[in-house]
Amino acid sequence: MPATINLNADLGESFGAWRMGSDDEMLPLVDSANVACGFHAGDPLVLRKTLRLAREHGVSVGAHPSYPDLQGFGRRSMAMAPDELEAAILYQIAALDGLARVEGTAVNHVKPHGALNNAACASRALAETVVRAIRAYGRDLILLAPALSELYVAGEAAGLPVVAEVFADRAYQDDGQLVPRSQPGAMIHGPEASFAHVERMLAEGAIVSLNGKRLPCPIGSICVHGDGAEAVATAAYLRRRLAADGYRFAGLPALLQNRNSCG
Repeated sequence: MPATINLNADLGESFGAWRMGSDDEMLPLVDSANVACGFHAGDPLVLRKTLRLAREHGVSVGAHPSYPDLQGFGRRSMAMAPDELEAAILYQIAALDGLARVEGTAVNHVKPHGALNNAACASRALAETVVRAIRAYGRDLILLAPALSELYVAGEAAGLPVVAEVFADRAYQDDGQLVPRSQPGAMIHGPEASFAHVERMLAEGAIVSLNGKRLPCPIGSICVHGDGAEAVATAAYLRRRLAADGYRFAGLPALLQNRNSCG
């Protein structure tokens, strides 16, 4: 049976007159959309439009909560008490889910954004706070978590359905964490280079670091950051080349259903 894979992107990140990415062009190319919830980007009108487009294209929807950091696009570390962070995540999921229901869809998964995601990948305590918030909102919500992260481990331990993702446009350190954006080589540029990166990881069944270290892990989803200048071209190229390699594509709920029926 051909392998099934999910292609996801972070979308809904425009705000007022400020434009980020191209949701109109990305949504026909991905299977799942991680939609901003207003704390790092996105306003109610942008989110509603993104959700409507996702429904029209049959794209499964996820909440993309962050630290409350509009000025820093959610990429700055913040110290928040666990109960404060848990409430902030719940607030964001609930807000997006309310808009989604009005648009005839629903939030099916959660993927933390930026600095929150990075911190939860490295800290088990923070990961457990994130997972606790997700589980409180809905025990059937899928956690989309980076492969080999504390967030992935915490989600599985709590009984959430978890899908491991890798990044098409980001390089990895030898411990499986992303190379910080401030360091050389952190970003992978161009559709061909991104596909070569993804193809090697899928073939190896492992994250492959910038130094060539192989870290075996499950891979269920591939992320293309929607805010990149080459995002649309990269997503289109990945989809075309992966389809040529025999991969089938599915939203996260269908991906898990396929996994469970095969297991």
